[in-house]
Amino acid sequence: MLPLEKEYGMPPNRRQIILTFVAACGLTALAGCASGGGEGGVRRDPNRITAEELANYTSLTVYEVVQRLRPRWLQRRGSEQDPVVYQDGNRIGFAGDVLPGMAVTGIDSMRYLNPSDATTRFGTGHGAGAIEITTRRN
Repeated sequence: MLPLEKEYGMPPNRRQIILTFVAACGLTALAGCASGGGEGGVRRDPNRITAEELANYTSLTVYEVVQRLRPRWLQRRGSEQDPVVYQDGNRIGFAGDVLPGMAVTGIDSMRYLNPSDATTRFGTGHGAGAIEITTRRN
């Protein structure tokens, strides 16, 4: 009998396999905990900006806030136009034209609709999608 067989009651190669398996499981669990997110597990919706997020940027324009928080919304996607902006359900223009002049105060939330969703909801002419702005109701 080998010393390991005497001490642990199993052949060394089986013991090594079990230890390797346990170590791999431990590392997997540790990696899962480490990648849980840096914001306490709170996940941001990539297609929505909330009033809580906007509260940190009251001195900026809406365009500047979108550039900082969700720059993907302003990218042109196979069309020469910017996303169409809707405020409380009304079309007010294109993002590059109207957002730089809008203040953040008074906005409750903003949501990005991809071209397909925007076309389904508002009709044609949304090659770059749409940005819906909902203002606070007083």
